Amino acid sequence: MSAAPHPEASAQQPTAVIGVLGGIASGKSTVGRLLAGPGGVVLNADEVAHRVLQSEEIRDLVRARHGPEVLDAEGGVDRAALGALVFADPDARIELEGWIHPRVRATLRTSLEDAAARGVPTVVLDVPLLLEHAEEHGLLELCDHLIFVDAPADARDQRAVRDRGWEPGEVARREAAQMPLSTKRDRAHVVISNDGALDSVTAQVELALRQLRGA
Repeated sequence: MSAAPHPEASAQQPTAVIGVLGGIASGKSTVGRLLAGPGGVVLNADEVAHRVLQSEEIRDLVRARHGPEVLDAEGGVDRAALGALVFADPDARIELEGWIHPRVRATLRTSLEDAAARGVPTVVLDVPLLLEHAEEHGLLELCDHLIFVDAPADARDQRAVRDRGWEPGEVARREAAQMPLSTKRDRAHVVISNDGALDSVTAQVELALRQLRGA
């Protein structure tokens, strides 16, 4: 379901909303940028969550709950340290999500509504738990199309080690707490295979957009 434009933008085409699915470090952000193109907008939940996590309100809650060891040298939240802690403690993870997720959802909804009001042609939702928390955030029902980014587990693990500084095996450990990737893949309208070659991914995205626009 396309996001309805603001009355002032009613003469334009409704904003098309594309949800991007995939595993950790599969390349969803790259695919999202390609899908949006120069005139579109990518709403990245991880980026929003990072800003929320570093806000004074949430930083104080995290420090009070977990102590100074989850803060970095500048007094901000050390995402790696906090992530390792909460993914080993389900109760702590649920508590942290309770602080962060409502704020992230509100920001994403507001940003999506703003994009539709401005007549942005395409909004890409890069939301890791788009399917898992569909009832809470209400974003899934706004998606016209779902695209799954497929990448081998070993390649994703290597990317996370290289780009995020994670320990080997951390990707699999975190994904064990999420919906199976096979389920997400089955829900998608299109699957993009990311073998690490940008030219290949770009060509697949261009083909996918032509298919979706003709649907």
